[in-house]
Amino acid sequence: MQYELENEKLTVRFDSKGAEMISLKNNKNGQEYLWCADAKFWGRHSPVLFPFVGRVKDGKYRYGNQEYQISQHGFARDMEFTCISQKPEEIWFGLDATSDTKEKYPFEFRLEIGYHLEQDTVRVMWKVLNQEKEKEMYFSIGAHPAFMCPLREGEKQSNYSIYMDKEDEVEYFFINVESGLMLDDKKQLKLNHGCHRLEEGFFDESAYIIEDSQVQKISLLDPENNPYITVNFQAPLVGIWSPEGKNAPFVCIEPWYGRCDRQSFNGTLEEREWGNKLAPGAVFERFYEIKVEQ
Repeated sequence: MQYELENEKLTVRFDSKGAEMISLKNNKNGQEYLWCADAKFWGRHSPVLFPFVGRVKDGKYRYGNQEYQISQHGFARDMEFTCISQKPEEIWFGLDATSDTKEKYPFEFRLEIGYHLEQDTVRVMWKVLNQEKEKEMYFSIGAHPAFMCPLREGEKQSNYSIYMDKEDEVEYFFINVESGLMLDDKKQLKLNHGCHRLEEGFFDESAYIIEDSQVQKISLLDPENNPYITVNFQAPLVGIWSPEGKNAPFVCIEPWYGRCDRQSFNGTLEEREWGNKLAPGAVFERFYEIKVEQ
């Protein structure tokens, strides 16, 4: 089922499957900013990644002397959520653990995803509740919104740029395309006053993973170097991705609380890097914002 929020500036639509934002449109000029989910390139718009971000090594993980299998990015993005509240400027969706989810992820959880629309900005909100009575819960959660790039027909992505709130350089890691796991080699991306051109081949190797809260603001810039979409966040990690070798007309900007395993990782669920831990009955609340600049 689909839902909508609208104000003078923006119209935003959502699908109860995955509680996914599926459209972000400028009311003044009709410009769509969110990717259309054309499966030729990538068949999603803006999935929420839970209870894992990325892949676990060999598609399985260990917890409590048992082994569990889980697919990339977990299962929430493919599940039907319930709309639990809707006001003119805000909507919330909820998802609870089931017998099926417990076969892959052995915790009683509740996940709530909310969207708040104010002027030219959409705030995306997450609540993760540990409904276990005695045991701690381990999880990751992340965003995966895909934004049109280029914006207009006839333009090339290679004439666009990305801006980060870091002056001259960020350190990053690549993901191995075949395994979906993070490589250990740290690399440097040079920036010119925070900017880097999305030149041909920029995404050919894989997703960029930026750790340690180096960056908390990323914008996409049009060929005139004017920002048209900005993602603000406080997450410790962010991924930047477009499908390798496809020249796909979109770029994903992905604030994460957690990530895929390293290729060298051999630990348990509790030992996964950047994972989150919740005490019984505790709540984890975070948000990020998408601002339409033009």
